[in-house]
Amino acid sequence: MGPLDALWHLANLFVPALALGSLTAAGAKLLWRRDLASVSWRSLAGPAAAAGAVVTLAGLVLTGRDGKMVTYAAMVAACAVALWWRGFGPGRRGT
Repeated sequence: MGPLDALWHLANLFVPALALGSLTAAGAKLLWRRDLASVSWRSLAGPAAAAGAVVTLAGLVLTGRDGKMVTYAAMVAACAVALWWRGFGPGRRGT
């Protein structure tokens, strides 16, 4: 495997976390328009994507491979907790 192939593998490892964080932040901004008016999309999407990336790495370490359904379920839960934290919980004070 060459360096470019390794870069693509690494990038594709984190695409689900980035996509989930971005799409759920956009969905939350649409569903809770008034409640999240003072919170920027970036401040929601960043922590959600980071939480998904951490769970992806943890799932890779714990299960020995990526793409397991338990990892994706944990990624959804971590993303939801991160969105709640930044949008409605104690982490909202920093916006």
